[in-house]
Amino acid sequence: MTPDERRSVLEALLFATDVPLTYTRVRELVGEISLEEFNADLDVLERFYRDSGRAYGLLRVAGGVQLGTHPEFAHWVRRLLKDRLRTRLSRSALETLAIIAYRQPLTRTEIEQIRGVDSEGVLGTLLERGLVTVGGRATTPGRPLLYVTTQDFLRYFGLNELGDLPKLKELQGLVEGDPHQVKMAFEDPASCDVSPTP
Repeated sequence: MTPDERRSVLEALLFATDVPLTYTRVRELVGEISLEEFNADLDVLERFYRDSGRAYGLLRVAGGVQLGTHPEFAHWVRRLLKDRLRTRLSRSALETLAIIAYRQPLTRTEIEQIRGVDSEGVLGTLLERGLVTVGGRATTPGRPLLYVTTQDFLRYFGLNELGDLPKLKELQGLVEGDPHQVKMAFEDPASCDVSPTP
């Protein structure tokens, strides 16, 4: 297979998938392709989409890559998909999700100690939506369940890995400036003007 043919196959796979496409999955489907070839092909496609002024491009999320529209077209896509879009997470769900994301793995009791309220219902919602999962059991008496975030959590927030979360120091700066932005940082990370800490 020539590099042009390989890139066409990769583009077709990116177009057809609804989940981030990983190198491992591409190799299963395409056969022999080195990681260097895979990354080079992605670079070529990314440049092509950017240079040709497409309304979409490559997004690196949840350890893989997929096609996605640029943020400036979000309004139009939202209108198209308004009936299919997930409902927004409640404040308590966002709060619980943030606690789990930054302190995982942790038990329900630990979550409730931080929040100061019962979290059974909100944990059920997050489990049902696939944003958190049970990641094992604690070694403490009673061996309570440990909660961790999922790949769907990364996809939902457009993150490639947990290291892409805003640093706690950055969130503190948001709280001091505008508390509403903390909520927005989790609902739509791109909406906040927070520069990453090196």
